[in-house]
Amino acid sequence: MNKFWSDMVKRTQPYEPGEQLNDPHIIKLNTNENPYEPSPSVKKAIVDEMDGGLQLYPSPTADMLRSAIATAKDVSMEEVFVGNGSDEVLAFSFMAFFQPGKTIRFPSITYSFYPVYSKLFDIPFEQMPLKEDFTIDVESFFDSEGGVILPNPNAPTSIYEELATIEQIIEKNPHTVVIIDEAYIDFAGPSAIELIRKYDNLLVIQTTSKSRSLAGMRVGYAIGNSNLIDALVRLKDSFNSYTVDRLAMAAATAAFEDKAYLQKTVSKIKETREWTVTELERLGFDVLPSSANFVFAVHRSVKAIDLYEYLKEEKILVRHFNIPLIDNYLRISIGTDEQMNVLLNKISSYLMS
Repeated sequence: MNKFWSDMVKRTQPYEPGEQLNDPHIIKLNTNENPYEPSPSVKKAIVDEMDGGLQLYPSPTADMLRSAIATAKDVSMEEVFVGNGSDEVLAFSFMAFFQPGKTIRFPSITYSFYPVYSKLFDIPFEQMPLKEDFTIDVESFFDSEGGVILPNPNAPTSIYEELATIEQIIEKNPHTVVIIDEAYIDFAGPSAIELIRKYDNLLVIQTTSKSRSLAGMRVGYAIGNSNLIDALVRLKDSFNSYTVDRLAMAAATAAFEDKAYLQKTVSKIKETREWTVTELERLGFDVLPSSANFVFAVHRSVKAIDLYEYLKEEKILVRHFNIPLIDNYLRISIGTDEQMNVLLNKISSYLMS
């Protein structure tokens, strides 16, 4: 029946998300969600928005949300674009700044949506090998024909590259756009946002799904030079003027306004992360240095796929990638202390069996 498919459909190889099992007893540590609920002010904002207005379209310009983001990030509204999750913002960015026939670059081990979008939009790409320690080879990203995209911290490795490294890549690609995908930046070091006034070819993409506990609301955003933002708006308004719904805008606005809650939950996740790393190392794992809300770990004597299958049977989901160089690693999201205790106890039982 695929005789009716377009060439675009035929060349797609869809992204495979982490397993979503319909079981309330599952401990879900495979999709890097925040284990804590959103700020109480988020729930109130959603309820207030439901009291009236849902029969009306949401704001196509999302001014209230963009203003809240601009205030939180110390930029202007004209430097902010919002979309239906950072994946949609990434898709718009591929269309806006990368061109068919011009090869872009991203790391060989990275977010697996990048090759999906490249094939979808017919953009050639080079996957640049990482070093043995899974850090990027910075010079391999210099002078890219079509542009650069890379996550910082990287996924699934969890490694954060210092801002000076990121700036080198931006400087060495003055004629193309460099996209820094910062889904996990609140758990890491400084954001590249502080460089957008210095470089008009820099676009930074972030999300509310991780640190702000809004994975279910689907709100992502980009920050960059107003000329780049205008390009994203033109594309969005040629596709769908209303990509973010009223409840999502209300929820995200409230989340950005509650800085104290953000700091509280981020600090807690980082504390649990460090404790988890210590315990995993005690159990015989080597763990990459994490600056995210997950860890990337390899056991010195147990195969990752065997441990993954065992944990799944025990109703604990972690992420395994059947990809060369990392197929013996597990990516483990940081949950609550209680959830991580269950995980560690199950791993300990498996190792002793």
